[in-house]
Amino acid sequence: MAQESKSERPEQSQPYPGRTREMAPGPNDEMRDYAGRDLLAGKRALITGGDSGIGRAVAVAFAKEGADIAIAYLSEHEDAAHTKKLVEAAGRQCVLIPGDLADASRCQAAVQQAVSELGGLDILVNNVACQAGVESLEELSDQQWEHTFAVNIHSYFRVTKAALPYLKAGSAIINTSSINGLRGNKSLIDYAATKGAINAFTYSMAQNLVDRGIRINAVAPGPVWTPLIPATLPPEKVAMFGQQVPMRRAADPDEIAPSYVFFASEKLSSYYTGEVLAPIGGETLPG
Repeated sequence: MAQESKSERPEQSQPYPGRTREMAPGPNDEMRDYAGRDLLAGKRALITGGDSGIGRAVAVAFAKEGADIAIAYLSEHEDAAHTKKLVEAAGRQCVLIPGDLADASRCQAAVQQAVSELGGLDILVNNVACQAGVESLEELSDQQWEHTFAVNIHSYFRVTKAALPYLKAGSAIINTSSINGLRGNKSLIDYAATKGAINAFTYSMAQNLVDRGIRINAVAPGPVWTPLIPATLPPEKVAMFGQQVPMRRAADPDEIAPSYVFFASEKLSSYYTGEVLAPIGGETLPG
């Protein structure tokens, strides 16, 4: 669980996409105290953005529940190798798939490699994301807008489309949204727009897939202490990150991963599809 020191951090920054070992303090993202109950025994999961942060915690939690894991990630080879070590320590297989999912061909290739090496696919977690803050819409370039959409929503569409032929009744898809997709963010305009699109994609696909017995849900966290934060926010904002929510701190990835286990497990969430679960530290939203 989160430690008290996580409410205050030193100012810090690092190159995009960020590295876990350079974070101060380091996040709780290894699910060390998590005890599995074979909720995902024999399942095979592909997790995009699975090298670190929420993706790492989800990979380890899934492994402890009995699933084999494929991780698609950009270029964070050290983080990915550590996640693989954690998954294998839980007794499960872990496949590493590097590549930029902003590229349509890489989306298809990632699914094919996961299916080939795992022997099939039962769970898909669309989790990869990028963000970059701006002060105004005039500052937001066409290039940044298009890249954010390519990573944050186009990859969700493309990876899901490539995975569907391998999913069957009882399979689950989980999309990572954000509090910013529920209420917007004045400095993360493009990012928030993609997260809103992810929510609508989730709602629409839940209706589309219900007759096939495939459930699709989303998790929309509030602030979470991951490598993306010091890699994309100004140092002064990193130092204050998460203090605006009622709990006055950011979550650790370990606190978010159980939401994904819930949606992945048919035993726990067989009557849930088209839902957006928002672990947001006590913030309340209308509607």
